Amino acid sequence: MTGNVQVLEKRLDSLDDATTALADAGGLGKATAMRRVLDGLRLVLLQDGGARAVQDRAARLESAGLFDGTDWASPGSLVPALSTGSLGSAEADTVVMEIVSDLRLAAVALGEHTHADVSAEQARGHLSEVLAHNASLLFTTASEAERTRQGRMATVTRSAIRHLAHEIGLDSVLDQLVEEIWRILRQRPIQVEQIKQTISEIDVARQDPDMDMSRGGVGVDRLITSIYGTTEASREDPGVDVYRARLESMDEGDLQYEAAGFARSMHDTGLVSPYHPVLLRFLRESGSLLMVEALGLSSTGRESLLSFHSLVDALIDAAVHPETPQAVYGLALLLERGILFQPPVAPGLWRQLALPLSEHARERLALAYGNAHEGRVWLLAGTLSMLGQPLGVGQGDNPTCQSARALSMWAYNDPDYLLQTIARAARDDELVMHFEGRPISSQEVDAGLAATLPVDLDPVSLLVVPHLDRIYAEMGRLCADREGDPHRWVNPEFHGWWAARGFRIIVDVATGRLTGVNDFLRHFYGSYHPLHNGNQPLIHPQPAGVAVTDSSARFVGWHAITILRAALDPEGTMRVYFFNPNNDSGQDWGDSVVVSTAGHGERFGESSLPFEQFASRLYIFHFDPLEPGETGSVTTEEIDAAVGYLHRSWGADRLPELDPTATD
Repeated sequence: MTGNVQVLEKRLDSLDDATTALADAGGLGKATAMRRVLDGLRLVLLQDGGARAVQDRAARLESAGLFDGTDWASPGSLVPALSTGSLGSAEADTVVMEIVSDLRLAAVALGEHTHADVSAEQARGHLSEVLAHNASLLFTTASEAERTRQGRMATVTRSAIRHLAHEIGLDSVLDQLVEEIWRILRQRPIQVEQIKQTISEIDVARQDPDMDMSRGGVGVDRLITSIYGTTEASREDPGVDVYRARLESMDEGDLQYEAAGFARSMHDTGLVSPYHPVLLRFLRESGSLLMVEALGLSSTGRESLLSFHSLVDALIDAAVHPETPQAVYGLALLLERGILFQPPVAPGLWRQLALPLSEHARERLALAYGNAHEGRVWLLAGTLSMLGQPLGVGQGDNPTCQSARALSMWAYNDPDYLLQTIARAARDDELVMHFEGRPISSQEVDAGLAATLPVDLDPVSLLVVPHLDRIYAEMGRLCADREGDPHRWVNPEFHGWWAARGFRIIVDVATGRLTGVNDFLRHFYGSYHPLHNGNQPLIHPQPAGVAVTDSSARFVGWHAITILRAALDPEGTMRVYFFNPNNDSGQDWGDSVVVSTAGHGERFGESSLPFEQFASRLYIFHFDPLEPGETGSVTTEEIDAAVGYLHRSWGADRLPELDPTATD
C-alpha cells in the first residue's frame, strides 16, 4: 500500500468518525461536531482520490446534517451560476460545502443516491451548468488572486471539477471547453499535458453514440486531429509501430504530404502529435531534406537547420520521441529564432547532449515524468521547448514568479546563460550567482519563497527553480537593512546586466501608501511610450512589478512581470506588451482592465493592456538613467487617465485624496 493511499484511508477513518459524531450530536455539541466534519472533508479532498471517496459518502454526510440550515440544504433550489463564487471563495468552509454538494449531485446523477428534492436528470443538468461556468478550472493552475485568497484550496477546487467532468461527461460543456482550450493554446504554453488529456477525454466521449457532438464544430475536430489522426497515414490512430512501418513504404510525395500535414497542425495549435516525432526520426535517419517541411521552417529556420545539421540530428536522436512530442515544436521555434548563430549556443547544446545528471536531478525528473526515458531526455526536451518558447514558461502553482521570469528572460535574451544555468543545476545540484561581488551558493542559503519543492513545472524549471528561488530570497535578505524596495538592487543582479539600474517605485515601502504618483507615471510614459521616448523600441526586456487586482479591482498582491515592448495595436491603441509567468495570462483585473492575450497584436505568449491601464497597475519599473525619455511631452490627460484607474482599484485605500507629493 502506497503512502498516499495510507494517508487517505487514515483521513477517511477520521472523517467517518466525525460524521457519526455529527449525526449523534445535539444542541451545543453540534457546532463542535460540524467543525470536525468540515476539517475532515478538507483534509480528504486534498488527497488524490479524495473527491471519489467523498462522493461515496455524500448521502451519509447529508443525513448527518452537514447541509442543515445552509444554502445547500435544498439542492433543487441551487443556482449553478453562483458556484463560481463559492468555489472561488476565500472561506475554506464555503469551498468545501460547494464541492461536497456538487459531489452529492454527482451521486444522484449517476444513480448512486436518490434525493427527494432533485432527480437524476436535474442533478446532471445542474452539474453541466456548473462545469460550463467553471470550464477554465479543468486545465489551468491557480492565479495569483486564487493562491492568495484560497491557498491549497485552489488545488482542491480544480481536482474536484476534473472529477465531476469525468463522472458526468464533457458533452454538456463542449462549447465552453473548446473555447477555453483555444484561449489557452493561443498563449502557447510549454506545458500542455492537461490540455492534451482533456482533448483525449473529449475524443473518447465522442465515441459514445448518445453524446451530442453538434456543438464545438470544427474546433473540436482540429483539436483532436492535432494529436490523433493528424495526417492520412495516422488518421485512425494506428499506433507508432504501425505508423513507422507505413512510412517505410511511402514514396517522396507521400512523405511530403505527411510532413506538411504535421507541420501545419503543429504551428496552428501549438500541439504536437506523438506520430510527428516518428516521422521526424524517420526523415532524419534517411537523411531526407523533408525535415525542413516536417518542422514547418521558414528561410531562417531552414538556414539554421542546414548550417547546424549535425547538432540538429543529435538533438532529434536524443530528445525527440513519441513520449516527448512537444520537443518537436520547441526545436522548430528554436531554429526559427536563429539563436544557433550566436556563438555560445551550439556548444552549450553539445555540452548538454553529453551532460551527466546528478542522482538528485534524475530522481526529480523520474518522479515528475516517469521512467519511459532517462532524465537527460526529459531535460533536453524541456530545454528545446524553453529555448523555442521563452514566453511559454509558467510558474505552476508556486509563488516563484521571480524565478520563472528569470528563466523566460534568459531564454529570450541570453540563451547561452540559460544553458550554463541548466548545466550547473542538473550536474552539480548547485547554482552560484553574485550579488554586488559576493558569491551566493544555492546550497549554502536558507529556503526561498516556495515552501516545498515544486513538481508541476516543465523539466528545466523543475531542476533550476528551487536553486533560483533560494538565491533570490538570499539577495532580498542582504538588502533587508536598506531603505526602499530591495528590487532596486536585486533585479539587476538576479536577472542580468540588461536590467536597467534606474529604478522608480510608486509605493512608500514603510507605510504602503502611494507616493509621487504623477512623477512616477510621467517618468514611465517618458521612458516607455514611443510618442514620448523618441520612438525608441525597447532593446532589452525589463523586469517590472505590478499590483495584481481581482475582478472587483481589489488589491491581491505584488507580481513580477517582464515588459517586452510598447506599440500600437491594429486598432491604433497604444499598448504595453508584457510577459506574465502566471501560466494563464488572460486575467480580469477589474474596472474594465482585462488582460488580453490575443486579438490586439499580441505575439504568442504575450499579454497586453492599453498603456494607461497597464500604467495604473504598475508599481515598480527600471529605466536607463542615461536615456530617461522626454517627460515634458506627457500630457495631463494621459496622466489623469492612468490615475483614474489607479484610484478606482488598488490605490483606493492607499491615497484617499490627490497625492500631495505629486508634481506636474
